[in-house]
Amino acid sequence: QVQLVESGGGLVQAGGSLKLSCAASGRTFGTYAMGWFRQAPGKEREFVAAISQSGRTTYYADSVKGRFTISRDNAKNTVYLQMNSLKPEDTAVYYCAAKRTNFDLAYDSRKYDYWGQGAQVTVSS
Repeated sequence: QVQLVESGGGLVQAGGSLKLSCAASGRTFGTYAMGWFRQAPGKEREFVAAISQSGRTTYYADSVKGRFTISRDNAKNTVYLQMNSLKPEDTAVYYCAAKRTNFDLAYDSRKYDYWGQGAQVTVSS
């Protein structure tokens, strides 16, 4: 069982930056691929970014590529999402998730086993 807790959300102006953190419980964090997803009001949850167990492989949605960076620190049981050049359309609740199996289909939310409670990110124009 893994518990995930996001932090770092908030209100920022367009063009600004935020860094989300997701702290995981347990001793097996390094065996999980990690992902970030987001859900805006009235929309379905969508993939944002994912990182492999080792951190050597990352994958991004086209909408955030070049602006967002996912990273992890296995010694601290934490995954991060650095968000730069934020746009109003990035406004959403951001969720981190843990995937027990390999990195395949990391963009598919159905493949994830554990989810955090979400962190609100609001970008004003």
